[in-house]
Amino acid sequence: MYSVVGVRFKRAGKVFYFDPHELPVEKDQSVIVDTARGLEYGKVVIGKRDVPEDDVVLPLKKVIRIADANDAVLVEGNRKAAGDAFHICQAKIKDHNLKMKLIDVEYTFDRNKIIFYFTADGRVDFRELVKDLASIFRTRIELRQIGVRDEAKLLGGIGPCGRILCCSSFLGDFEPVSIKMAKDQNLSLNPTKISGLCGRLMCCLKYEHDNYESVRTELPKPGKIVLTSYGTGKVLSLNTAERSVKVQIFDLNNKVMELPADDVAEQD
Repeated sequence: MYSVVGVRFKRAGKVFYFDPHELPVEKDQSVIVDTARGLEYGKVVIGKRDVPEDDVVLPLKKVIRIADANDAVLVEGNRKAAGDAFHICQAKIKDHNLKMKLIDVEYTFDRNKIIFYFTADGRVDFRELVKDLASIFRTRIELRQIGVRDEAKLLGGIGPCGRILCCSSFLGDFEPVSIKMAKDQNLSLNPTKISGLCGRLMCCLKYEHDNYESVRTELPKPGKIVLTSYGTGKVLSLNTAERSVKVQIFDLNNKVMELPADDVAEQD
């Protein structure tokens, strides 16, 4: 078991575990931690707890110290500087006539690197752009190509449901979403109905999928012959949300009825 705290660096970002060492770190405090890209400023979203070895990535990085007011001022300054860098980079992209869309800019906490996030349809030769940016900012430059789902997460927006996008408000990780999930939930397969702002299948299709899967294992499959209180019949379709079954009743001149799951049993 390892004693850890969970730290998040961005809103709705992934949570990473760090070793608090002997520091009195508590939830909702800001901390300075050692990461693969240097010192970073983050917020503790999971208080100190013990977790098994399988849940951590070794070697476990440490919490260097609890952040103070000066650190918060530095982070705010980095945000403003990143905003200025965004406009400069946009202008340079236009000068080089590159087919790429700049999405976000981020300074590392110690300002030893600037990361420019962009989207593009394919590979982009940005070597000359990097040289220009390095000569302007006099620090390490990284251009990172991201996908459309990451773009939506960074930019945010309002989903078809009228709420703020899940990915930008609380989802730490993207989980695989398939068209089968929409089929299992009897949803329209019209792409405009089940796609989010990013153009990919909506993340929320995953939320109830496990429950639908569980219910479907309890219900007889379409085509099965079943016994009901009205007689023998054939299963036509399932309504997993209502836990009911549409059955063609042979003993009632093939009348179709929707019956609760408790009233349907597979024939031996």
